[in-house]
Amino acid sequence: MVSEKGKRDWERLTKGTSATRENLKVIDELLLFYNLEESEGVLEELEELLLVSDFGPATAVKVVDGIRQDVLDGVLKNGKEIRAALKASILNVLTQQFAEGEETLWPATMEGEGVTKVAMVVGVNGGGKTTSIGKLARRLTEDGNSVVVGACDTFRAAAVDQLKVWSDRSGAEFVFDSDAQKPSAVLYKAAEVAHSTGATVLLADTSGRLQNKKNLMLELEKMDKALDKGPLANCQREILLVLDATTGLNMLSQAREFSKCVDVTGIILTKLDSTARGGCVVSVVDEMGIPVKYVGVGEGIDDMQPFDPEGFVEALFDETLIT
Repeated sequence: MVSEKGKRDWERLTKGTSATRENLKVIDELLLFYNLEESEGVLEELEELLLVSDFGPATAVKVVDGIRQDVLDGVLKNGKEIRAALKASILNVLTQQFAEGEETLWPATMEGEGVTKVAMVVGVNGGGKTTSIGKLARRLTEDGNSVVVGACDTFRAAAVDQLKVWSDRSGAEFVFDSDAQKPSAVLYKAAEVAHSTGATVLLADTSGRLQNKKNLMLELEKMDKALDKGPLANCQREILLVLDATTGLNMLSQAREFSKCVDVTGIILTKLDSTARGGCVVSVVDEMGIPVKYVGVGEGIDDMQPFDPEGFVEALFDETLIT
């Protein structure tokens, strides 16, 4: 039986992807009177519809090419089969590059005891980074972890105050050094606290930064290197990029620029309870090879869920099937 929260999360996800679903609904009309003689024209129109739905050009071509040969070979004979193949092709893009377990945090040795695992959370201002850290801390503490949250945004006092509130709500230990001038110094201190207290997880905030501000992006590299020198030098490490699902293909440029500075290992997709532009998510995964690990579906502390590629693809399409 699906829990009430599970139902609410699904409703928020489908509501958040409604704009993309509305664009993709035209596919049903396109395929309703499909015939083989017009197959190439239909496939070209499918590519255009994916572009309108915020899929990047390279990804739109890849998705349609995934079904083109089956159409030409006569494997797909009607609109209903093409629609199903289209969904399968999108799902394949979201999943084919990743090994089993990569959708979880620290997949290699998550069961290990006594080893502090680190997640450094990066992203631009306004993307939902601070709230995502609070929600993630809540999930991890509820799973039995001892969590330390390091407030490494030394540039915005309001961000530190906000993160402390979220840390307190999640039951995590909060670390901030008011005398530190650099985020890397705060991160080093947080690593020391996590190590000395035997915490199982350290979540490190970073100052929200625009990807075109070189000095701020270089600070991320310094933070990454600070971990290499500290007591958690050999820890399991994740670098999670927070992306706002309403910002369209700007997500792709953000992912490119952040990946130049640090080895981004996963994406937290926020604001899926709003007017999300779902096709962009597929393009980021496709072009960058970075898995989505969590999605935010609301403002509450429990409104974060592991990314479900199949559920996400289902949410992108209208429930009405072609018969």
